[in-house]
Amino acid sequence: MCLLLIGCGGESNREQPMPETISYNLHIRPILSENCFACHGPDANKRESGLRLDREEDAFSTLKEQPDRHALVPGNPDASEAYLRILSSDQNERMPPPSSNLSLSDNQIQLIEKWIGQGAEYEPHWAFVPPKKAMLPEVKTKDWAQNELDYFVLEAMEEAGLSPNEPADKLSLIRRAYFDVIGLPPNPESLDRMAKDELNLDGLLDSLFANPAYGEKMAVHWMDLSRYADSHGYQDDYYRTQWPWRDWVIHAFNQNLPYDRFITWQLAGDLLPGAGKEQLLATAFNRNHKITEESGAIDEEYRVMYAVDRTNTLGKALLGMTLECAQCHDHKYDPISQKEYYQTFAFFNTVAEWGIEEASPGFSKKSPAKVPLMEIREEDVEDILHFVNMPDSTRRVQTLLANMGKGTNYNSLLAEADVLKVSVMGEPDNTRRTYLLDRGMYDAPKEAVEPGIPKAILPFPDHLPKNRLGLSKWLFDSGNPLTARVFVNRIWQEIFGKGLVATPGDFGMQGNLPVNQPLLDWLAVDFMESGWDIQGLIRKIMQSATYQQSSVVDPEKFEQDPENRLLSRFPRQRLPAEAIRDLVLASSGLLHREIGGPSVKPYQPEGLWEAATSGRGNLSRYLQDSGKYLYRRGLYTFIKRTVPPPSMMIFDASNRDACEVERLQTNTPLQALVMMNDPVVLEASRVLAEKLLESGEPTPHLIRAAFYRIVGRKAEKEEFQILLDNYGSFYSGYSEEPKRAKATLAVGEYPLKDSLPVVERAALMQVISLLYNLEETITKS
Repeated sequence: MCLLLIGCGGESNREQPMPETISYNLHIRPILSENCFACHGPDANKRESGLRLDREEDAFSTLKEQPDRHALVPGNPDASEAYLRILSSDQNERMPPPSSNLSLSDNQIQLIEKWIGQGAEYEPHWAFVPPKKAMLPEVKTKDWAQNELDYFVLEAMEEAGLSPNEPADKLSLIRRAYFDVIGLPPNPESLDRMAKDELNLDGLLDSLFANPAYGEKMAVHWMDLSRYADSHGYQDDYYRTQWPWRDWVIHAFNQNLPYDRFITWQLAGDLLPGAGKEQLLATAFNRNHKITEESGAIDEEYRVMYAVDRTNTLGKALLGMTLECAQCHDHKYDPISQKEYYQTFAFFNTVAEWGIEEASPGFSKKSPAKVPLMEIREEDVEDILHFVNMPDSTRRVQTLLANMGKGTNYNSLLAEADVLKVSVMGEPDNTRRTYLLDRGMYDAPKEAVEPGIPKAILPFPDHLPKNRLGLSKWLFDSGNPLTARVFVNRIWQEIFGKGLVATPGDFGMQGNLPVNQPLLDWLAVDFMESGWDIQGLIRKIMQSATYQQSSVVDPEKFEQDPENRLLSRFPRQRLPAEAIRDLVLASSGLLHREIGGPSVKPYQPEGLWEAATSGRGNLSRYLQDSGKYLYRRGLYTFIKRTVPPPSMMIFDASNRDACEVERLQTNTPLQALVMMNDPVVLEASRVLAEKLLESGEPTPHLIRAAFYRIVGRKAEKEEFQILLDNYGSFYSGYSEEPKRAKATLAVGEYPLKDSLPVVERAALMQVISLLYNLEETITKS
């Protein structure tokens, strides 16, 4: 049986039928983790009565306070003190104690009783056991499956009495594929080719993966995960130049750099034999964290914070583990001790850096926390770093001037324009030792520790170097149970909206169980066997019948599986913030498709930065860009951590303060207000109206053409009539008030087409604006 729907964290809180055989992982561990492990789990400092229930040998041993009793007696619930305490009516004896506000349901109590009666067999946590490829399951409707993963999905559906949806229509499928691979809408020509059977899915995927926009789309989620931003964070929030690393990420995805090398270069590129500037640039991943430049801060406190950030990012992004929970004490739920946390921390604690911009020994001038730095010059870009989109000198000087603070030396600005400086990893400080920090406090060192890793995941082999390169080799050891699963799950989440594990940052005891573990494990092993081929993984998922289903919602299926966790239809998902901007710009013809380069400052409410900053620093004023820089993809929007771009935040984008592996999905009135009033949407509506009117075609044709471009299908008769009536209403109103029409068109910096009639332009602009405001427009379905 492959279907797993119960798990702590609340995947489904509905009572489940009593199974014949009770599984510790599936049925019991979630109950104990939610209700018992805080006091009877891995954290020795918080353990009550010396009782530990997360390990078999401890749970079966005699009780410290009652040597004649055992917490669990396999085969005998009535002799098991833990079970008797659950049933106790004495508030001083009952477990969980009433003061915890926790309680077990009758169904959970019966599960525990039956489990003990069947022998109380413990199982290792599923995520700590290396994945294996299961045989393809037997299914009834084999003809439906198009590749291996369909068998696992179909087995789960059939067990639940569900059946797959019909295939999606061709235009829906091409639009879905475009957004999933390059993050942009299909153009009308591609839609036409698909409709005429001149383009199949395999050919479409070949062309999409070859499109450099693929790297941009993939980079969006990596920016969240790597906490990339264009400012340092904290109060004064100065400018930083990390965008060349973003260019590398785009390049790496476009080159289909295998995932093991993609990660190794970012974690330890500087330690590779014969490492060049590209490998060194990749290590900027480790330096994307927030940095303070406030002189009143304590240097060592912030230096420790930077190493902590790298450690926590490793756990959340690459291992799917909440390592941060062990910073101040042993982990309460997972078998990770505080000592093991600081052993992992030791890999990232030897960077020769400082916590703040203060005078440092060995330097004749102030040494910023962003040291070590990598310099990128014109000759580097002409040679090995050809993928870095270094802007011309004039543009660089303009950027530097825009970000200059009071007292900045103009000559030094000109010198800096000739070179880019990126924070990277550098020569380690071998004199620095790592200590376990009492309660996580930077100034309370206890015992010294050597680099290591939580043994419960996979012991660190003796033959590996105890540095970041050794850590990377450990990550990609064939016995590591987490690395492949975590990445496969994140790609699944990118495509289907929710991962097979619904808690992508927590594969531990408190995380959700996989909805289909055999499928997750099959994909993880296949990913490793492919040589960590990222495009191959995405292609396999998209070539499946599961992916190609219609998104039509059947009421009976919805009643049975409201969250669509069994994928008996393709899920409808609102596009992420960046893709909404990209859709608007691309469909209107405004999008500037240049790859890479510095971040840009598009339209933003006036005075927002000034009202929300300290008034100091080189980002105290918002200086909007102009020309082509106003029309770049959302990926390139300037991220100031203390004042992130408001329209993107309203659509749940990350402010990049910390590693984020999953975005919230909210639905608020503010989102509708953005789509109705954002200058980007209004300007795009005006520009598209002008482009269509230039064709000289009749109005009905123009409305149909706009619908096709924006929504990705042809308008139905009723829809078209509503739009035509809408146009007529606006046309009549503007004919009576031409000044209002002219005022409506006065939006954005893109040049107006004054040779075209004002009333027609304004009326068609309003119809197009309505199309951008359709829920279907900003939904992938």
